Formats: sequence, C-alpha cells, structure tokens
Amino acid sequence: MSTLREILRTAENYLKQHAIADADVDAWYLLVHVFGINRAEFYLHREEEASKIQEEAYWTLVEQRAKHIPLQLITGTQEFMGLEFAVTSDVLIPRQDTEVLVEGVLKVCSQKSVLDMCTGSGCIIISLSKYGNLSKAVGVDLSEKALKVAEINAVKHNLNIEFIKSNLFEKIEGVYDIVVSNPPYIPSGEIQSLMPEVRDHEPIMALDGDLDGLAFYRKIAKEGKDHLIKNGYIFLEIGCNQAQDVKEILQKEGFCDIKIKKDLSGLDRVVSGRRF
Repeated sequence: MSTLREILRTAENYLKQHAIADADVDAWYLLVHVFGINRAEFYLHREEEASKIQEEAYWTLVEQRAKHIPLQLITGTQEFMGLEFAVTSDVLIPRQDTEVLVEGVLKVCSQKSVLDMCTGSGCIIISLSKYGNLSKAVGVDLSEKALKVAEINAVKHNLNIEFIKSNLFEKIEGVYDIVVSNPPYIPSGEIQSLMPEVRDHEPIMALDGDLDGLAFYRKIAKEGKDHLIKNGYIFLEIGCNQAQDVKEILQKEGFCDIKIKKDLSGLDRVVSGRRF
C-alpha cells in the first residue's frame, strides 16, 4: 500500500502523461472526493498509508479522468454561483463564464417572471430563483433527460420551479418579464475540434448551433419577443466573436437598448436587449 502523498504524486504524473490539463488540480479533487479530506488533513496524514479499498477506488476515478472524462462527470457535481449542482452526460456542465449572464439578470429580476430557455442542468434559473426573489420561474428544454437533472437540482435547493419539455417556444404560453438563455452556439464545423472532454462527453444538442452557430439566437429572438411583456428583457450568452451578429439579430427583431457584457477574461459573453 502507498501513502497519501505517494498516491497523489503518482496520479498527478499519470494524468500528465495522458495530456490532462491541470493534472495536479484534478488529481487533488479526486483525492478529496474519495478520501473526504481537506488540505490541512492531507498534510497532517500524508505519510500514512491509505486503505486498499480507498486506493483502488481512487485509481478507478483517475483512470476515468485519464480517458478525458470530465472531472465533473466523474464526481457528479459542479459548483456554480456558490451552489452545488448535480451533473450528468445529459447536460452541459455549468461554466464560470455563465455566471456573468446570471449576474446581469439578477440586477433587474426582483419580483419578475423569468423563463430560462435551453435550461439544461437548471443552473441558470435555479441560481436566479435562489438569489433573485422571482415571482415566477420556468425552465425549458427539449431533452427529457436534461429536465430530470434540472428537477433534481431544484429539489436539492428547495425551489419551486416549473420545468417544461418544449422545442424552444413551441409549448410555451403567456408572457414573461425576462427571457434568458445559454443556447447551443458552436458552429457545426467546429464541433470536432473541441477538447475531447467536451466533444465526447457533453451532449451535442447542447453545443451545436448549426452552420454558423447563430441558428438558436435567430429563433429565440424571433419567437421570444412574443413571450415578453412590453419593455421586457432578453439576456443571451454568446460564443467567441458572436457579439455583433447577435446584436444585429436582436435589432432586426425590434429589440432596443442592446448591450454587450464581457466575462472575466475580457471576452464578449452576454448580449442583452429590451422589447420595444
């Protein structure tokens, strides 16, 4: 049997050999997941031998990560907006960049009704419900499996959110104060060039934005305006170099006060507008 320190060091090197980015970070988080220890406890017990059962369990997960299975799918969780979310291969793994989208909506959503289109794990509408004092919260997705994950997350955080299976606005009735969405926006031709963690393990239907990556923005802007109150807001997460195109799409559909918000990396990340 090996000590905790030896196990961690060996795992770090193993993941590096398999071209895993941030191998040391992932090896550590898997250690935390299996052994249930924090950094202080590790340093206190690092020269102690691990049990055979724990060591084998740890290496099972390390080998999965070496096959480029995302860390979040191995542990089954991801943190977003300070909340823990269950994730599976049926949903897009929540990204920190999307927090910029949520933070923008939080500035205007108090006592408002919000519809989250392409809800996936539900991380957006759940975060808004948790922090935003909404009058009504609805999450929409075409994937029944994704909606089950979203429902699990809503229950986990004790929130009353309605989830609807619908092809965009096909089965949506009524109007809302705000429509928010992180839709598929990667051009079809770029899917194969994505990191294997994304390309091979996250749902293609949550990634593929058709030929130019803009198909869902056109549909959401066109259909969404009929489900927004007068002066209602639309918030859209965007991909690389899509800000101007999405801005023009909103302008074409009659939205005004269009704004572009950057993420923490300085990249355009959110386009918002108001129904005139």
